Amino acid sequence: MSASENYDSAFARLAKSRFRSRFHLSESDRKYIEKNGMETIRRHCEDFIRTRLAPANPPNDGKQTPMRGHPVFIAQHATATCCRNCLAKWWKVPRGVSIDSDRQRAIVDFLMAWIGREFAVTE
Repeated sequence: MSASENYDSAFARLAKSRFRSRFHLSESDRKYIEKNGMETIRRHCEDFIRTRLAPANPPNDGKQTPMRGHPVFIAQHATATCCRNCLAKWWKVPRGVSIDSDRQRAIVDFLMAWIGREFAVTE
C-alpha cells in the first residue's frame, strides 16, 4: 500500500470524528502559506514536532499545541498529532518514550499531506 493510500485511509478515519473534522485552514493560514511557502511550513512543522511532541514527556503535554496561530497547529489538531495522548489513542504511539527521527518524519509527512489537501481546496 502506498503512502497516499495510507493517508486516504487515515483521513477517512479522522473525518468520522466530529472534533477532528471541524479543523480547516483559515484565510489567514492560507495567506501565511502563500507568503512563506511549503518548505518553510515543513521546517516549522519539523521544529514543532521535534520540540513539542517528540520528547518522552513534553512540557505542558495536552496543552502544548494552540488551537490557532499557525497552519501546523491546525493540522495537528485535525490529524490527532497535537499531544502524546492523541498520538497514543489514534496512532498507538506509546507515551513516555521519545519519538525517533523516522517516526517524526512520518508525522511531519502526514501533517504536510493534510496541509497540502486543505490548501488545494481553494487553489
